[in-house]
Amino acid sequence: MSRRRLAAAATLGLGSAALAALAVLVVADPWRGLWAVALFAAAVAVAWQGLRRRGVRRLVGLGAGALLLVGFVTLVMAREPLVLLASVVALALALSAGAYAFRLRATLPRAPRPRRPALFYNPRSGGGKAARFRLPDEARARGIAAIELVPGADLAQLVRQALDGGADAVAMAGGDGSQALVAGIAAERGVPFACIPAGTRNHFALDLGVDRDDVVGALDALVAGGERRVDLGEVNGRVFVNNVSLGLYGEAVQRKEYRDAKVRTLLEKAPDVLGPQAKPNLRWRGPDGTPCDRCRGVLVSNDPYRLGLAIGAGTRPRLDAGVLGVAVIGAAGDGAGVQSWTTPSFEVEAQGKVAAGVDGEALLLDPPLRFRTRPAALRCRIAPHHPGASPSAFAPERAWAVVSALVGIAAGHDPRPVPGR
Repeated sequence: MSRRRLAAAATLGLGSAALAALAVLVVADPWRGLWAVALFAAAVAVAWQGLRRRGVRRLVGLGAGALLLVGFVTLVMAREPLVLLASVVALALALSAGAYAFRLRATLPRAPRPRRPALFYNPRSGGGKAARFRLPDEARARGIAAIELVPGADLAQLVRQALDGGADAVAMAGGDGSQALVAGIAAERGVPFACIPAGTRNHFALDLGVDRDDVVGALDALVAGGERRVDLGEVNGRVFVNNVSLGLYGEAVQRKEYRDAKVRTLLEKAPDVLGPQAKPNLRWRGPDGTPCDRCRGVLVSNDPYRLGLAIGAGTRPRLDAGVLGVAVIGAAGDGAGVQSWTTPSFEVEAQGKVAAGVDGEALLLDPPLRFRTRPAALRCRIAPHHPGASPSAFAPERAWAVVSALVGIAAGHDPRPVPGR
C-alpha cells in the first residue's frame, strides 16, 4: 500500500475515532456542552469589545474575555480530560495525515535550459538564508550568475541591466515583495522566472509548489526545471504575487515598530480601525454591484485563497485561474463575518491616500485603487523534484467531498497529477 493510501486510511480512522469520542462526551453530559459553548461565545464577544477600545476599558474587556476562556477550558476539561486530550491529538494527527494524502506533484513539461540565467539575492532576507545556504556559490556552480542586492541598490534597475546585458532567465532569493518586483519585470520581458524560497514565510513559493525547505534545490529550476504559466495581480500599475491588504493590517504595517512587535502593533492600531469612533473611508461595490463602505479589512489576492477549511486553509489551490480573490471582513454592518468572491477587476475609492500592505510591504496608495488580474503573465520555472502544485490543489472544498475523496484514495484510486500549463 502506498504512503498516500496509508495517510488517507489513517485520516479516516483517526478522525472517526476522535469525533466519536467527542460525541460520546457531549451526549453523556449535554448541559456541560451547552454551558461550554455559551462561555466560549461570551469570551469571544467580550474580548472583541475590549480589543476595539483603549485604556481601562480595553484591559477590562480583554481580562474578562481571558477569564471566561479559562472557565470554558476548565469546564471542558473537568470531565474525562484524558479522553478529550486524546481526541484533540487524534484530530490533529488526522489533519496532518489528510494534508499528506492530498499532496500532489504536478506534471510540468521540461523547459529548455537558459543560456545566461541570473540570480538576485537579498543577503538580509529570511535572517540571512542566502549566506547560510551559500546560495551565491551554489548558483555559480550551476552556471547561474549571482547578483547581490546591497543596501541602497535599486533592485528593478539591477534586473533590467542584467536583462539588457543578455540574461535570458531570472531568479529571486528574497521576500515576497522582491519576488513580485522581479516577477513583474520578467513578465514584462517575457523571460522565465524562478522563485527561490529565501524569505521569511515564502507564501508565493508555497502556492507555486516550491519546496520551502529546499532553498538550494530550488536553483535547479533554472537548470532542469519544468515551466508553468501563472497569473500576476496588479494595483495601480504595481505587480503583486500574493495579496494587497487594506484596513487593520494595512494601517499597522506602516508603523516602524511593526517588524519587531507585530502583535503589539496590531493591538495598538485596532481601536483606530475597529473601534466605535472609526469612520468608514474605503468604498467599493460588492459582487452584486451594491455600494459598500463599512468593513474591518479588505484583502485582494492574486487568485482566491481557500478560506475556512482545515486542510489547505490559507493557501491558493490555483495560480492560473485568471481572477482576483476579494475577501471583505465585516462586510455586513458591524459584524465580523467574511464575504468573498472572485472578479477579474476591482476598484476601491477613498478620501485620501490608502495605507496598504502589498505582499507584506507598507505602501501608501493614491485612490482610486484599481486592481486587475494579468492571466498567465509569468513563465515560472519549478525544480523537477519539487511538487509544482499548491498544497490545496486537490483538496476538495466541502467536508463531504473531502471524506469521499479520502475513501477513494484509501481504496487505491489516487488522484491524477495536476497538468502543467
